Formats: sequence, structure tokens, C-alpha cells
Amino acid sequence: MKRLFILVALIFPLALSAQTRLSETIAADFSSRVAHHYTLKNDSITGYIAEQLTRSGAGGLDIDSTMFNLKNDLPALDAALKYLYQYSDCNRQRFIANLRGMNLQTNSVFPLATYTANKYKNDTKALLEDKSDFLKTYTGPVTGKQAPASVAQVTAADNTAAATAATTGETAAGAATTTEGAAISAPPVADTRSWEVKPLFQVRTPEQLVDMFGKDNVTQRDAIDLAGTKEGEAYVIYPDTDDELEVQFDGENGNILTFSHFPSKWKSPYGIKAGDPLAKLIKVNGRPFRINGFEWTNGGLVSDWQGGALEGKNVVIQLKANNTGDPKTYDQVTGDKTIRSDLPVLKKLDVIIQSVAFKSN
Repeated sequence: MKRLFILVALIFPLALSAQTRLSETIAADFSSRVAHHYTLKNDSITGYIAEQLTRSGAGGLDIDSTMFNLKNDLPALDAALKYLYQYSDCNRQRFIANLRGMNLQTNSVFPLATYTANKYKNDTKALLEDKSDFLKTYTGPVTGKQAPASVAQVTAADNTAAATAATTGETAAGAATTTEGAAISAPPVADTRSWEVKPLFQVRTPEQLVDMFGKDNVTQRDAIDLAGTKEGEAYVIYPDTDDELEVQFDGENGNILTFSHFPSKWKSPYGIKAGDPLAKLIKVNGRPFRINGFEWTNGGLVSDWQGGALEGKNVVIQLKANNTGDPKTYDQVTGDKTIRSDLPVLKKLDVIIQSVAFKSN
């Protein structure tokens, strides 16, 4: 009996250790299933994961490449598991059911469930609160992406299942139209425009913008950077609307996209938009940063990301304070100085993002 206790004492730490890391085989299995489901239209799970990866910054600027190659980006793979766990309401059994629904190999499901539940067991409250906030602005999955040939190979069973589901859906829709069509009024016209910004980083001429959005939706203006300095010319998509977006061309050095209006339908990089609160920006960066004092040269611009997630990502942000009615309070953050983003007074001032610019690498 004593030997048995000794054996258990030796084995238990090893078993626990095995639950705190993933084998390459399991990581590759999860990565391949995510890649496959990301090619399916309106896939709720991978659509949710992709949007959360985008908003958090864990997916980088090219979310499609990330979703198709999670096994080559382990931090993103970990984040994808976290958001699938969040999607599953941090419930282990629901998480297991969703993994099975993605057709993972049987011997991958429980190690993934154990690994993820252990890793985020202390984050349940924060994850559920974040999900609640996320769903307030989430408009649904944007999937059905074209996969590279290397990850486009799927099993016949998966193809059959997808085709069957699509056929069933079409049949049900047709039946509803046949039996009830006369009693149902025509639905409003859907907005079919693309709000993905990634293609705009690849555009190199104004003519390409006109081809994409129509000549009535593109206009030319002087380009003014966020510090107020004139920088040549810019082209504005959907001018004088909430969805206005400014594009500056810099040859082969890339483009600068600037958002200064809100609310906006554009799916901006890292999920950062004009109008977002300071707290969200701190969360995306992963740590506090420094801001130039308001009402001064370069006032309100983020001056130093302090080694956070947005460091070196070519993101330029200008903040503004909405509540400036109390001079004594506002004076604490104005003038020729830099201030920390976690200064308590900034919350009282209701600081939000006024403008955000992204430059392609």
C-alpha cells in the first residue's frame, strides 16, 4: 500500500504537467479544424473567434492568415482557445461539445478541454463580462474565406456534412417561401458592402479606390495628420458620413488609414475605433501607456506604448476628453507634459479615442 501511495505521488504531478501544455499533434489538429471551419460561410464559432482575435490584437493585421495557420502562432492559438472557451460560456462540457462539433479527433478533445479550463479557470468572471460587452457590438460571423491550398484539404465527411446542412437550409427556406410567402412582406434591402479594411492596405492608386467604391463615394482632400500638420493629399471613402475613412498613399511603403468618425461599420485593425473608451485601448495594449498633455503640441496623442501589444505596430491614436467642464480637473492633464493612461482623473474626464490611424507595414 505504501508503494502505491508513492507511485501515485510521483504520477500525479506528471499528469498535471501534461494538462498544462499541448502536444504539437493536438495543436495542429485544432489549427486544421479552425482553418477548415473558417472557410464555411456564417460559421458561428470561428466567426466569433476571429472577431475577438481582431479586437484584442492577438490576430494581427492579417486575421485571415492567422486563422489559417494557428499552429504557427502559438500565442494566437492560445487566444483562440480562450475565446472558444468564452464562446462556450466558460463551461467545460459546452466547450467539449463545441470541439466535437468542429470534428476534432477524439483523442484531442479532452486534452484541449483540460488544458483550456485549467489555463483560464481564474478568468471566468472577466471572460464572461468581456463576452457581454462584446455581444453588444458584434454583428455576426464573417467567414467563408478562401483557404490556401495547404489547408484547403478536408475530409469527405466534412464536405458531405456541410453540403447536407446547406441543402437542408435551402429546402427549409424554400418551403417557408412557398407556404407563407404571400403573407410575409419583403424584407429590407441588406447592406452588401464590404467593411473589411485589409484590402485597402493593398490599394496603390486612387483609381483602384474608385473601382472598389464608385466615383460618388470617393473624394480628394488635403491630408492632415493627427498632430494637425498638412501631409500632401488624401482620398476619403464615404465622405461626410459616419463611415468616412481617409486613405493616404505612400507608394510601396504602404498606406495610412485614418478613422475619425463614429459609429462606423468598418472592421478596423485590433477592433480599435474612434469613440472607443480609454479603458478598451488600455485593455488592447495589455498595459498602461503614456499620453501627451491635452491642449498642447500633439495634445492627446499616445506618445509611448510602454512595451505593450501596440508597440511598433504603426498605430497612431489621438484621445480627447468629453467632460472638460471642471477646469481644476482638466488642468491636471493639460500642458507640456506626458501623463499615464491609468491616471484616475482620466476616467472622470470620460476620455475616448478621437482619431486612429493605421499604417501598413
